[in-house]
Amino acid sequence: MISDYVKGKKLLDYPVDIQRGIRLHRFIDEFTDNHEATRTAKEVFRPAYRLYSGAIVDVVYDHFLAADDTEFTEAGLHDFSQQVYQTLHHHQVHFPERFSGMFPYMKEQNWLFHYRSRWGTGKSLGGLVRRARYMSDSETAFRLFEENYQLLAECYRHFWADMKPRAGQRLAELKNTENTSTGL
Repeated sequence: MISDYVKGKKLLDYPVDIQRGIRLHRFIDEFTDNHEATRTAKEVFRPAYRLYSGAIVDVVYDHFLAADDTEFTEAGLHDFSQQVYQTLHHHQVHFPERFSGMFPYMKEQNWLFHYRSRWGTGKSLGGLVRRARYMSDSETAFRLFEENYQLLAECYRHFWADMKPRAGQRLAELKNTENTSTGL
């Protein structure tokens, strides 16, 4: 969750488990950015948002993951989101300042759960615009999301079929590397 707010080698300032999460997040970001389905999805938003098209696709993929009934039932997503907020709450001491200011709103408004709905995704796009330095409009992104919903869903399915096993593999590698370096 905090990876986007931890730059470069600052990750070494965190406990090993959090470093692992940051490394996994960075791997996922790179894999996502270079995936052919993501490149296709970005083209939907690129004319209006240029470099921010990738950030918008991240939000769109979050929607499709949250709405993916093969990954989460509605109740399962609700329980998962509450578990994430509880875990984050216990690690607040490690939050970067910008994430620390955002977390209470994330939890109170249950952002993770509301990605499941189109309405919640629209709200997330609005939040992205508020945090972005050079974006001022989320309505166009939401309209493009709605107009290209089936294409974007296909992009997500293609991407997720590749991403899920690679993320699991990368997490296992990270754990193995830590165990080897600590003698475990």
